[in-house]
Amino acid sequence: MSRKTENTPFQCRQCASHVQPVTNGSFRNHCPYCLYSKHMDQQPGDRASACGGLMKPIGIDYSSKKGYQLIHQCGKCGKVGKNKAAVDTEQPDQLIDLMKLLSL
Repeated sequence: MSRKTENTPFQCRQCASHVQPVTNGSFRNHCPYCLYSKHMDQQPGDRASACGGLMKPIGIDYSSKKGYQLIHQCGKCGKVGKNKAAVDTEQPDQLIDLMKLLSL
């Protein structure tokens, strides 16, 4: 799958929101509203996982290189991974809501 075809709209499997592609030159792989993702990668960006489970947002991290990253855990297999937060775009991630939920 080419990187260009990855930045396409989708419907969230968790909350059914219609999610638009990011407009800041990056790629979106999670819902900006409920912040859930779909387990698609074994290694970041490879789209090689057959799991397909829902990835629940369980935390947030900050890296000086990548900025804010969402921490997700797969509800099916338990894998934990990080995804760059979508900011400065249409439909930015609702990070404040996640911080409130996590009591950060």
